[in-house]
Amino acid sequence: MNIQSEKILLSNKAVLETIDDLADRLYNDITKPEKRVVVGIRRGGAMVARLLWERLNKLLGQELPIGFLDISFYRDDHKTIASNPIIGATDLSMDIDDKRIILVDDVLFTGRTIRAALNALFDYGRPEIVDLLVLADRGGRQLPISPNYSGLDVEADSSESIKLLNDKENGLLLVRRS
Repeated sequence: MNIQSEKILLSNKAVLETIDDLADRLYNDITKPEKRVVVGIRRGGAMVARLLWERLNKLLGQELPIGFLDISFYRDDHKTIASNPIIGATDLSMDIDDKRIILVDDVLFTGRTIRAALNALFDYGRPEIVDLLVLADRGGRQLPISPNYSGLDVEADSSESIKLLNDKENGLLLVRRS
């Protein structure tokens, strides 16, 4: 019998506060807002990117371009993720050549998702720089990838997963499942 348990790491309020903190930190580092583009990795990263984008726009007093990447066909571990992956749309309607990309994901683990996202991103252009922002960094890297901005560092063993959930009753929850 496989019993699954969940522990809430961040409540809806804490998720939003963490994204506010990330937006503030990023805002303080932005020197050329006209070159910045927010790109969220589907699915969890897209939720974080949308919220981050809204907060950054308020802080900057202008609207940054936002796009979304589906990396399903770029993964090297797709067979271990799911037998029927959910494919989402990639929406990068803006020119990303020589732009400063803020690549956003919910949880950073092995680095394989980010490697796939970088491959997908470079199929659309050649950015000047890519900053990685994640809501949570759980360690366990298999590739030499690290975030420029991380909201929460979480220790988790290989039998656990950490997910951002869009819960109907509670809003966004960052949960640990074992």
